[in-house]
Amino acid sequence: MRERPLSVLWLQSGGCGGCTMSLLCAESPDLPMLLETAGIRLLWHPSLSEETGAEAVELFERILSGAEPLDVLCVEGSLLRGPNGTGRFHVLAGTGRPTIDWARDLAAVAGTVVAIGTCAAFGGITAGGENIADACGLQYEGTQRGGALGAEFRAREGLPVINVAGCPTHPNWVTETLMLLAENTLTATDLDLYQRPRFYADHLVHHGCPRNEYYEYKASAEKPSDLGCLMEHMGCLGTQAHADCNTRLWNGEGSCTRGGYACINCTAPGFEEPGHPFQQTPKFAGIPIGLPTDMPKAWFVALASLAKAATPERVRRNAAADRIVVAPTVRPTRKG
Repeated sequence: MRERPLSVLWLQSGGCGGCTMSLLCAESPDLPMLLETAGIRLLWHPSLSEETGAEAVELFERILSGAEPLDVLCVEGSLLRGPNGTGRFHVLAGTGRPTIDWARDLAAVAGTVVAIGTCAAFGGITAGGENIADACGLQYEGTQRGGALGAEFRAREGLPVINVAGCPTHPNWVTETLMLLAENTLTATDLDLYQRPRFYADHLVHHGCPRNEYYEYKASAEKPSDLGCLMEHMGCLGTQAHADCNTRLWNGEGSCTRGGYACINCTAPGFEEPGHPFQQTPKFAGIPIGLPTDMPKAWFVALASLAKAATPERVRRNAAADRIVVAPTVRPTRKG
């Protein structure tokens, strides 16, 4: 049992602030109630706290001196190393110091460091294209370990950076991570290969997708408004994306695929540069290059062929329509 509330400091670096916007949508309970009941004390957040300017800098200095304990440092947005390694593309207002330097210093005294969103975890959108800002994640640069803090970094409690990846993150991924830290129950074995919390990363977006019947029969959407599976033609990576978006719904009812949009695998390093338009499926000899996780190509080809041959007319027609055009047949329930 903790003797005091878990203290959390939140920095925003090179990003859009979307993860904070998502966090504010936490519900049942809402964010303030959750923090209070979970024993989490938000020391400072640039968008949510009253303190600003000299008051915020004074808090940072107290933390660095040891006068104010820091249990968790949360960083949202990628870290900007440019130009030429100086970090001066992003200077923390009023301090004259690059934000990346503040992040490194605060990480060195924090009990645990949490990357909030794919930008902070792996570089994300900010690191796309030519990456003229030399953006990176806290402990990763794409799929490569390193980043702003270095591959061997461990926070005071012994954990590497916890990568709560997503663009943006689901609010519950953030709050559940903080609650586990408040209870001292999150360990290194609870993180996956890319240091994402396994409570959501051990799932696939495919799980619970309402288009799964169409997927099973390989009855595919041909344009954005169609009801069919988005994998074959529309670029959906839900069968490969590590997240529980269709079982832990957004705002209680939504997800990308439920809204008619292909999953772009935003919890993965490098998602921002797939090498093709997001809503197109690259293929070789008519077979999608990106196959479902754990499925050999030969199995997929064989199963797809059988599934398409067995597709009911109802499923086939509905897949290429923007509404149900053929309803399921009503049949009496058999007994015995």
